[in-house]
Amino acid sequence: MLADLGLNANGYRTLTSKPGHHQTAIQTLPLTMGIDPSTVRILDALRKQRNLTEYSGDLIADSVVKESVEQAKTLLAWTEAWLAKHHSGLL
Repeated sequence: MLADLGLNANGYRTLTSKPGHHQTAIQTLPLTMGIDPSTVRILDALRKQRNLTEYSGDLIADSVVKESVEQAKTLLAWTEAWLAKHHSGLL
């Protein structure tokens, strides 16, 4: 959702009717909000894990859940700061 926010704030959106829109949104974070590419690789790996779990029904390891929560908190803080700096009218 935060990756979509970055796209939307910049006047873009993904086609949610097409497969891969979550991947596209995450992979554009360096361009839309200046997120470091190494962070994007982590977020994309967590996205892949979520997809596997959602479609296979496998359980997610506690460590992956913890990492997901930490990454989400970090991305939320980054997004709030980015919005304040670049799109304060959206806050």
